[in-house]
Amino acid sequence: MGDLNNQYSDAGNRLAEDTSFKLPPERKVVFYNDDFTTMDFVVDVLVSIFDKSHQEAEQIMRSVHETGYGVAGSYTYDIAVSRANLAIQAARKNGFPLRVEVEE
Repeated sequence: MGDLNNQYSDAGNRLAEDTSFKLPPERKVVFYNDDFTTMDFVVDVLVSIFDKSHQEAEQIMRSVHETGYGVAGSYTYDIAVSRANLAIQAARKNGFPLRVEVEE
């Protein structure tokens, strides 16, 4: 019985050595500046949808305002698309043309 356990243990060790796991690539969710979406709304979206602290959200919002864009975060593709869509839906519901894109 000891030999049988060693056989399975050896096979498991070989499998562990041969298997390399890669994390899925992350995508950036990018907010772009416009002349209509309020700064307060951008901060609210970053806090409520992207789980940013108020301070982090204000820093990102300032980047959007001053440079034309800001990265809300990096996520796996599905999560990035989901959060970007939620942000766009919230913007449209509130009458804002906020542009949010998922980028590599």
